[in-house]
Amino acid sequence: MREFEGRTLLIATQHAKEQVMAPLLEKALGVICRIPRGFNTDLLGTFSGEYERQEDPLKTARKKCRLAMNVYGSDLAIASEGSFGMHPTIFFCYANEELVLLVDKKNDLEISAVITSTKTNFNGQEVKDMDGLLDFAERVNFPSHGLILRRSKDDFKTIIKGIQNPKQLSTAFDNLLDKYGSVYVQTDMRAMYNPMRMAVIEQATDKLIDKIKSRCPVCNTPGFGVMATKEGLPCGLCGLPTRSLLAYVYQCLKCDFENEQLHPNQIEVEEPKYCDYCNP
Repeated sequence: MREFEGRTLLIATQHAKEQVMAPLLEKALGVICRIPRGFNTDLLGTFSGEYERQEDPLKTARKKCRLAMNVYGSDLAIASEGSFGMHPTIFFCYANEELVLLVDKKNDLEISAVITSTKTNFNGQEVKDMDGLLDFAERVNFPSHGLILRRSKDDFKTIIKGIQNPKQLSTAFDNLLDKYGSVYVQTDMRAMYNPMRMAVIEQATDKLIDKIKSRCPVCNTPGFGVMATKEGLPCGLCGLPTRSLLAYVYQCLKCDFENEQLHPNQIEVEEPKYCDYCNP
């Protein structure tokens, strides 16, 4: 793409996310990806709790990009920010929400994309013996996925990260158990220790690239994407509006041109069971 061809793109990470992001971005945008060496993103928040994230994922990703550009003298950067917890609509199921943000100071653009995936091993529990530890490790795909051991769930000082082999796990567990009587084990959600998360980052990067390639039909600015949704899909029985999705609202980042796409799910009427009038 002409806006990005030949430019240096900083991937603001210290957790090897460039392994999946760089090949996609270089092929699609023609950029030259670089990693800001020694760039400490942990100060903006860690999954293990030593540093609490102070702002929402978008603001945090923006801060990563801005810091990287200021320190390394670039005008183009990209960052991702992950969140883990219960799925917003599928109860009793953990989810990984991954936001990817491109910041282009030269063209005054910010383009983002978000993926929410149930393909995550995010978990943690207290264990008091080796059998409990090994059972947990097997359930979360150890050793292909790393583990973290700590004194307790709320202890942010006594912590061992990046455990990737059985001997290392056994030794760390025995040492903590001898000292404290119980151990808290959790999945290491840093991308370089978690292939499942790395795959979601790759999907989010793909989605971002698709959005970057989408241009405003009026001014041709990249990043013409969905900025809002509209409820109101009519009930197939009574015709009244329901709370189901009626339209996507696309908006340009530059000229504010808007366009509605009706029936993005290829459904023109909703089933009566989802209608507040027919099924109160």
